[in-house]
Amino acid sequence: MQTDVLIVGGGLGGIAAALAALRAGRSVVMTEEFDWIGGQLTSQAVPPDEHSWVEQFGITASYRALREGIRDYYRRHYPLTEASRAAAGLNPGAGYVSKLCHEPRVALAVLESMLAPYRASRRLQVLQPYKPVAAETDGDRVTAVTVQHRDTADQVTLTAPYILDATETGELLPLTGTEYVTGFESQAMTGEPSAPAEAQPLNMQAVSFCFAVDHVDGDQVGDKPANYAFWRNYQPSFWGDRLLSWNAPDPRTLEISRRTFTPNPDDDPLAVVADQRRTGGDTNLWTFRRIAARRHFLPGAYESDICLVNWPMIDYFEGPVFDVPDAAAHLAGAKELSQAVLFWLQTEAGYPGLRLRGDLLGSADGLAQAPYIRESRRIEAEYTIVEQDLAVAVRGDQGAVRYDDSVGVGMYRIDLHPSTGGDNYIDVASSPFRIPLGALIPRRVENLLPANKNLGTTHITNGCYRLHPVEWNVGEAAGLLAAFCLDQGVSPRAVRNTPALLSDFQARLVAQGVELSWPAIAGY
Repeated sequence: MQTDVLIVGGGLGGIAAALAALRAGRSVVMTEEFDWIGGQLTSQAVPPDEHSWVEQFGITASYRALREGIRDYYRRHYPLTEASRAAAGLNPGAGYVSKLCHEPRVALAVLESMLAPYRASRRLQVLQPYKPVAAETDGDRVTAVTVQHRDTADQVTLTAPYILDATETGELLPLTGTEYVTGFESQAMTGEPSAPAEAQPLNMQAVSFCFAVDHVDGDQVGDKPANYAFWRNYQPSFWGDRLLSWNAPDPRTLEISRRTFTPNPDDDPLAVVADQRRTGGDTNLWTFRRIAARRHFLPGAYESDICLVNWPMIDYFEGPVFDVPDAAAHLAGAKELSQAVLFWLQTEAGYPGLRLRGDLLGSADGLAQAPYIRESRRIEAEYTIVEQDLAVAVRGDQGAVRYDDSVGVGMYRIDLHPSTGGDNYIDVASSPFRIPLGALIPRRVENLLPANKNLGTTHITNGCYRLHPVEWNVGEAAGLLAAFCLDQGVSPRAVRNTPALLSDFQARLVAQGVELSWPAIAGY
């Protein structure tokens, strides 16, 4: 199959890239290895992690359309109370992690609707479930990618002038020989205050298999997992307690703090203020990532709230899940940990009424279809974003570096989860930042672009460039860049390094509703 723009990976970055290229008049083939498109928002089942100003500014117009589409879907199809239906800032789950906690199937429906007209016109073809297995190159260009069907092993070879890697772990980088890094860079390499003295390429952030539960009458306890004894007694040296307990380090202070868990509190969902600047929000794990608050809906519509479990105790950091020979074993271990956590919650923690809701996640085993991947392979880029570009401790009142080649904006604290090298949380205050075009351009390869978490960040700055709206923005910029280069007959490198081309490209981004800079914000 041949197309103008090939996008390998159908997560948020891949979808945003596809929409951008399609709006620019280009044909697109997009592949996805799981049953659902949408990546961390759907198949990984993670409610959006967003900054505090998301309702006002700091996201692209198309990401805003996704968010409003999710709210509109609830208003059209769900039995909301009159007050909840009228709420402009409806937060269906009334979770504290996000102003828009919701069921993954709703996000899937909205994402599919955004792509539907392009699929109908055949300008977009989506191959599912297909995973990349090989690639061909000619010098500094990628000429073809071969993908394989997950179930039948059928293979398809795909060609395009521009190829975007929107996979969750940068799968195309080793297949194409594109130079990349993994794990922790050394301080000598990056100059970052939080970097170690020596590089640690296999020291990567934990992965997690999320799952959803509600709490109902009766005994919902299933079979004890075969691995349960190991995980029940598992106590990392830096954790301060067993992993399966309510005690865990506070991500910002590292002091051991006790979480609470109160299924179905009789709270007012319209009174919930989801703003992580005020509080981390995770003191009560039930409401932290709640994706359905029953009091938003008419009496009897929901037996229970629905809680999405993405908590400290399901973080798996026994080993990396790529670039190691035992990657499959570690993925299996991550799944086993989540199964053990559920059994612990139902038995020793005293909540036998917790019911696994795999029906909401589209999986047979009750867990999310895919692991939540926090850290990818990352390209060696023309420009690498480092901690001192945006850390408050370094930049102070100056705010983050104002890149002249900005292709978008983002904001989140540098939030690194415990890692496979035995590190605890690393949490660094950051300023609202820009996304530099240089971080989307590989040092050598000419027609491969990152469209996910695989852009030119470090292990540290990945901690704030990895969240939902930034991934979407990166993908959108990459998709529009590929279309722009085809229109102008130029390379991505030339766009960045030619002032007139850069200005024209940035004007196209702005015309599509991509914000390139932040307004003045008190405190930054």
